[in-house]
Amino acid sequence: MAKKPKAVVLVSGGMDSCVTAAIAGETHELALLHASYGQRTESRERRAFDEIADFYGVRQRLVVHLDHFAQIGGSALTDGAIAVPEGEPGAPIEGNEIPVTYVPFRNAHFLSVAVSWAEVIGATAIFIGAVAEDSSGYPDCRPEYYRVFQQLVREGTRPETQIEIVTPVIVMRKWQIVRRGMELGAPLDRTWSCYQFEDEACGVCDSCRLRLSAFTEAGISDPIPYRVANRARIER
Repeated sequence: MAKKPKAVVLVSGGMDSCVTAAIAGETHELALLHASYGQRTESRERRAFDEIADFYGVRQRLVVHLDHFAQIGGSALTDGAIAVPEGEPGAPIEGNEIPVTYVPFRNAHFLSVAVSWAEVIGATAIFIGAVAEDSSGYPDCRPEYYRVFQQLVREGTRPETQIEIVTPVIVMRKWQIVRRGMELGAPLDRTWSCYQFEDEACGVCDSCRLRLSAFTEAGISDPIPYRVANRARIER
């Protein structure tokens, strides 16, 4: 049997990156990368990363600490003085303005680390779970962004280096990502999406609401715990 090519997969610990790892694992040997950057749920996301990596038996893991994001600030995820927006579970997330949960140019930092590591370990691909459904809020989730970054990789690495940026879920709706994850047996019960808490998900931040809507549309129960105060509204 031919040896699989190696891929670096960016795994935040969330649902999209977990399903991306499952997709990558069909064709590639996995090397998983996680970035802690001073976000509110840093410890919980790291735990999710470790559990996902354990689930897939991945030996090559890299965890980096990009503490400068907390120093830079400007995001509700890294600055405790900026409140995380909340809304009713099941209600649509409205507005086209970039939300306060946007971390300025974050994905460029993540991808830069991934390219450096990929070049050293001989990986031929970098998988990232960006979703264009989020692009109205997060400019670094758009397909155009990754096309440009691909060119940057070509120009900024050794001539013999061949690294492809792969965004396998970028055109999917959130519910389709849930369905794809279930088809692949991805450990969605080990993922974490909440922007605010680490014990039980709040159910009311934008990330929780998108996740809950996705599971509802997919006709599947979300396996992670939500706060008791919100559960009645979530299940309504």
